[in-house]
Amino acid sequence: MAGFGLPNFGQLTEAFRKAQQIQQDAQKLQEELEAMEIEGRNADGRAKIWLSGNQKPIAVQLEPSLLSEGSEISEQATLEALEDAYEKSTTTMKEKMEELTGGLNLNLPGFGTSD
Repeated sequence: MAGFGLPNFGQLTEAFRKAQQIQQDAQKLQEELEAMEIEGRNADGRAKIWLSGNQKPIAVQLEPSLLSEGSEISEQATLEALEDAYEKSTTTMKEKMEELTGGLNLNLPGFGTSD
């Protein structure tokens, strides 16, 4: 019963194989991102924060000279470092996902141009 616009069995098999490969590659990517340590810093480098490629907090380092300037300045520096680490982590994750999908526009949440 040909002519109904359905793909042949070979096309379905190939599509299934590709889907399995993408799933395996996605698992490897997840592990790679989890193992990454992405450093963010404030403008003068006295506050540092490390996140995984999946944006999991790993560590915070504040120089004593920063802490001696009081809580408001220390908090602002910490926030700047966190924003820097988050931006780097998000960019890294997006680039890795684009590599995985071969540049396909999958319209994934959090990766659109409307962020």
